[in-house]
Amino acid sequence: MNQSFARRYRLTKTDEFSSVFGFRRAIRGKWLMLHYQPRPEAHTEARLGLVVGKKQLKRAVDRNRVKRIVREQFRLRRPSLPAVDLVVRLATKPSPLDGKMLADDFLVLLDKLQRPRPKRET
Repeated sequence: MNQSFARRYRLTKTDEFSSVFGFRRAIRGKWLMLHYQPRPEAHTEARLGLVVGKKQLKRAVDRNRVKRIVREQFRLRRPSLPAVDLVVRLATKPSPLDGKMLADDFLVLLDKLQRPRPKRET
């Protein structure tokens, strides 16, 4: 099984990020926010985009650490994910910056994404 994080598993263009944010579906965790959009039928793999702003984490080393942690968890779980575009961003500033805590929060968000939602009665 290929465990790489190849370019085809990433959101790279501004339009791709904009379409996911424009779809307006999100799941909020304790520290992370997961925006998602289903991919067209022709595509079968999940893709990931990351947004970690300077407002939440001033130091570049901290921003890069968050991205590295989320990317690694995505890479390990990618084969079991549905065909969706995901954008992960910090919802709140984690203090102190704990890698295990962020990884667990991201895995909880992925579990919520895969769980079928009950239909609302109108």
